[in-house]
Amino acid sequence: MNAFSGAMKVAALFSPKIKLGIEGREKLIEKLEAVLPGLINGRPVAWFHAASLGEFEQGRPVMEEFRKEFPGYFILLTFFSPSGYEIRKGYAGADYVCYMPIDTAENADQFVKLVKPEITFFIKYEFWFNHLAALKQSNSYILSFSTIFRPDQIFFKSYGGFYRKMLGYFDHLFVQNQESMKLMQQIGISDSSLAGDTRFDRVKSIASGVRQLPEIEVFLQNSPCLVAGSVWEADMVALIPALNQIEGKLKAIIAPHEIEKNQMESWRKSLNGKSMLYSEYKKLFDDSAEIQPFDYLIIDNIGMLSSLYRYSDIAYIGGSFGSGLHNILEAATFGVPVLFGNKKYGKFQEALDLIDEGSAKAVADTNEIKLYLTEWLNEPSKRKDLGKISKQYVESRTGATALVMQKVRALLDKNIKKS
Repeated sequence: MNAFSGAMKVAALFSPKIKLGIEGREKLIEKLEAVLPGLINGRPVAWFHAASLGEFEQGRPVMEEFRKEFPGYFILLTFFSPSGYEIRKGYAGADYVCYMPIDTAENADQFVKLVKPEITFFIKYEFWFNHLAALKQSNSYILSFSTIFRPDQIFFKSYGGFYRKMLGYFDHLFVQNQESMKLMQQIGISDSSLAGDTRFDRVKSIASGVRQLPEIEVFLQNSPCLVAGSVWEADMVALIPALNQIEGKLKAIIAPHEIEKNQMESWRKSLNGKSMLYSEYKKLFDDSAEIQPFDYLIIDNIGMLSSLYRYSDIAYIGGSFGSGLHNILEAATFGVPVLFGNKKYGKFQEALDLIDEGSAKAVADTNEIKLYLTEWLNEPSKRKDLGKISKQYVESRTGATALVMQKVRALLDKNIKKS
């Protein structure tokens, strides 16, 4: 057991999420040895790896395009985090979904020899030394896409030689922005190019195929709507008083990042207006029961959020009062102005861009949330103009998937094998 594996087992004593990841990896190699050879059945393998749910969504356009163009390949999808695996373990776009083994030399060697991927895709931030070394040894093509680098990362420190070596294992890195390109050039990584972020392709696809939800239309009854997506307790501490102060001027749909019954009940008690859980409301709606008008709909499931944004007039995106901002593009693509906390958003280029464009605001507290909600509710034409800026921003940055696939074709169609 290496130090990282040992640390995870200690952390599992205090974190149910980490414990779930440990349990999901128990005898993982043995389980895969029992099932994968028969499932693969001699087909070439394309391995996609995502850290968690957000990276999965980011990688999904490439996976789906790869499936269309190379239907003869077996697609293996792995996750590092239970947050991704538990929600997407049934994803039909892959032939098999599992955890990535903990990054020890033995695990990586066994896993790569078992899977034998002809091509491997790491999405955004994933850099695992032992798996990369094993892949390099196996002659797999190794690509990273939607990757973004910052000067403060260890790759660019004087003592970061070990980590720079990892970057040299990739056949190509598709980066999101010019700063990342310059950083690659500074450390001598020539196999990189500017492609942008595949999330723009994903959210455009979501917008074009979003579900219609008649129960949401009935709930709103033509009232202005705030969708608060992927919110945490720290977000709601600021948001609830603002909603209470403007009670009656809009309706709100609140989608927590994690579904915790006690937390949702606490939020409901703190809100002045009437609220319902989606599960309760949907049952009444399906039974054609009489439903009295209410103010706040709290979503107690996972998977609806991207369809809910189509009903928003304003979006509040959670996370940046805590560990980091969640996906604001899912809302922006529907043409709405966006609010989020002013703490942990600086690593997200789209947040910085939309602030510059004027269609997003980083808010410090309840007073600023109330300020912008009131302004945008009182000036619907201004709100709609800002929404158009959001939508145009997304539409103008699609196309990263096509650039990645162009490289994939060059590698696979020509069947060029490395010496």
